[in-house]
Amino acid sequence: MPGSALVRELREELGIDVAVPSGPHLREVHGDTFDMRIWLVEAWVGSPVNAAPEEHDAIAWFDGEALGELALAHDGYLALFREVLAERRV
Repeated sequence: MPGSALVRELREELGIDVAVPSGPHLREVHGDTFDMRIWLVEAWVGSPVNAAPEEHDAIAWFDGEALGELALAHDGYLALFREVLAERRV
């Protein structure tokens, strides 16, 4: 189940606990070697940390203004993040 995978990955990689999503995912991203579903997580238990430093350089909080300065793993992420954030402001 994709929602259960989200819960597991957030626990393993960020050290936080979230509820299994009750609704559908917001978006999908397809690459040559992957298919990913995107959910917006607004509540969790714990403090996010880089629990998998061998897999990730760093984690950090940033605002929407800083999005364009980030080195993102997929070309479509910038537009995706801006779109989701714009929808949440309405």
